[in-house]
Amino acid sequence: MKEAKEIFEKYIAGKKLKFTNQRNLIVETFLKEEGHISTEELYRKVIPKAPSIGLATVYRTLKLLAECGLAHERNFGDGQTRYEHSYEHIHHDHLICTGCGKIIEFENTDIEKLQNEIARKNKFKAYAHKLELYGFCNDCKK
Repeated sequence: MKEAKEIFEKYIAGKKLKFTNQRNLIVETFLKEEGHISTEELYRKVIPKAPSIGLATVYRTLKLLAECGLAHERNFGDGQTRYEHSYEHIHHDHLICTGCGKIIEFENTDIEKLQNEIARKNKFKAYAHKLELYGFCNDCKK
């Protein structure tokens, strides 16, 4: 986590912004999350530790984390923006249940190879992608 915070500090310093105690708490709390978290959910986690933090500060900090590559902004079709951190996380894709909202992460080397092959055959240099499959989880199918 220390390295991720250093990356963030360097990034915001380059934007002439300060790495405040509030930002530090937001970043630390966010980097401990292993799932997908909304701005409001993160706000609810940091507010008990620092009641003076505003929702706008959490929002701006998450945007900065995404800009510097430490977070991915995700929209799973329900109108809610969520974030997941990318620090020391391997690439994965998502299955999204439109019934209950459950998000299942998965990795598949065959899919990755196929995407790279398609890009190569089309003389295309891909630097990122996201795969999201929408449907019903096993509980909602019943």
